Amino acid sequence: MGFEGEVWQVRSGADAVGEILIDDADFPWLSGRFTAGPAYGAVQELFARELALTERDDEGHWQQWEEAYDEIRRRVSLASPDGPVAEFLLHIDGDRAWFRWSDEPFGDDE
Repeated sequence: MGFEGEVWQVRSGADAVGEILIDDADFPWLSGRFTAGPAYGAVQELFARELALTERDDEGHWQQWEEAYDEIRRRVSLASPDGPVAEFLLHIDGDRAWFRWSDEPFGDDE
């Protein structure tokens, strides 16, 4: 797939959260080097919490993860080089980011 070398944008409204330079495409996931932008500090803890919750295995952690990820989705958007995507699942850990996306909203049954 021709994604490697593309730069995807993470934004919070008009503010730049960061850029992802794609260096690996393993369908349906893309991953790459994350370069933080000026607005990253405002959402950095959300991404850290979301990632920590994916690694837990106790009762109720997936509900907490959904709440954390809902907040991420309220506060950031993801855009490919062709423009914004309708839906995405994005993880950021230091200078790495990995995500999957859809041009259509994810269904509730997925």
